[in-house]
Amino acid sequence: MAIRKTQVVMSSLALTASLLLTVPSFAGSQVRIVRLSDVEGIVQINRNTRAFERAFLNLPITQGNQVRTLNDGRAVVEFEEGIALRMAPDTTSEFLQLSLDDSGQRVSNVRLQSGELYVEFKDPKNDRLTLSFGREMIVFTQPAHLRVTVADGNVAVAVFSGEVDVQAPSGKVQVAKNRTAIFNLADGNDSSKVAKDIEPEPYDAWDKQQDRYQQRYSNDLVASASPYSYGTADLSYYGTYFNTPGYGLLWQPYFAGAGWNPFMDGAWALYPGAGYGWVSAYPWGWTPYHSGSWAFIPGRGWAWQPGGTWMAVTAYPRVLNAPANFVAPKPPAAGGQSVVVVSRNASSIFAGKSTSKVVIRNDSAGLGIPRGEVNNLAQISARVNTQGAVTARVHAAPVQTETGQSGAQPWPGTRSSGFPSSPYPTPGTNAGMSHPAGSAVHSAPAGRGASKN
Repeated sequence: MAIRKTQVVMSSLALTASLLLTVPSFAGSQVRIVRLSDVEGIVQINRNTRAFERAFLNLPITQGNQVRTLNDGRAVVEFEEGIALRMAPDTTSEFLQLSLDDSGQRVSNVRLQSGELYVEFKDPKNDRLTLSFGREMIVFTQPAHLRVTVADGNVAVAVFSGEVDVQAPSGKVQVAKNRTAIFNLADGNDSSKVAKDIEPEPYDAWDKQQDRYQQRYSNDLVASASPYSYGTADLSYYGTYFNTPGYGLLWQPYFAGAGWNPFMDGAWALYPGAGYGWVSAYPWGWTPYHSGSWAFIPGRGWAWQPGGTWMAVTAYPRVLNAPANFVAPKPPAAGGQSVVVVSRNASSIFAGKSTSKVVIRNDSAGLGIPRGEVNNLAQISARVNTQGAVTARVHAAPVQTETGQSGAQPWPGTRSSGFPSSPYPTPGTNAGMSHPAGSAVHSAPAGRGASKN
């Protein structure tokens, strides 16, 4: 036991040293990117293109972007350190400002146009978040967890933890823990009252589920060493760290077989004025594609090496020691389609019509495994390495519906990705090919990251 603890501490120290070198590059631009970290159902984004299009997992959100959830859609936006915005169905949010001030403090200004938004704010020292809705505004100055609902001519601010001051036309309204402030938008002065309780809403359970996942896996010693916390919980859940001579500490996803490489599944997304950026389809595919390097380790396969500078929306990590048959990723030609999909790999699929079991395949690298809902991935990975595929049980948390009933959400195709040309195939389909997903999405041309027939 003492040896095991020593190994964990030494690994954590090694990762701390390498990730402290992973610092954001402030010199070139004051504009930041935040992560669309979970997509379920119908979610759309306007990436400063004057039109909404399909949104998908790991898509960077930049200043001026709008995100909306339709019908049963839900989305989570994860900021660099300690901010999460969770959008319930029929919600529209606009990211008015994502910048850095002269001191390096992160400045975020988000407007909730309609619907219901859960906000978790943890780092007042390095973040300045302003949330506006109706004629009201909250400037977060201390950790808080709350829900804001804009509907039927009213705004309701329910505080689960912490406390906030709501700036309204009629003055400041303080809302403490387990209190709800209700503002009447129809009377011209936005009159308010504060209730001494919180009425439950259908998606409170989903919000808590998301929070529990972050708390459980972000507390890992290795993950906590990163200067940016967003994405590190997924690294803890979907993969493992190990030391290799000549490379130091590396991370590798579970189920990364000999034929897998880190650019097999994803998309090139075009950002006006910036160009194409690579968006990984893998549920852990954020931090390893915005920092560090990917290295091919003989006898082990591809692994991610932390370090280097934090990369902009159009950058992607270096590739080291690639085998001879590896084709480096190349963005499409300028002026092309808005999204170009690359899909060359089999994902995990549900067993038959069941949503309680999933078939996990070698070389899937976690693609198709719902976040936090399959236990003991390390043990399953060892079995998959010898058997090729394993059927595992999915422990999906129930989410209340609008009618008050509860149950596991349908999957795949409607949750955990939203990726164009869904990388979650059904049995009998060709999982290795990409297909158009709407007029703005096309397979990549040969020689530019496309799959080949």
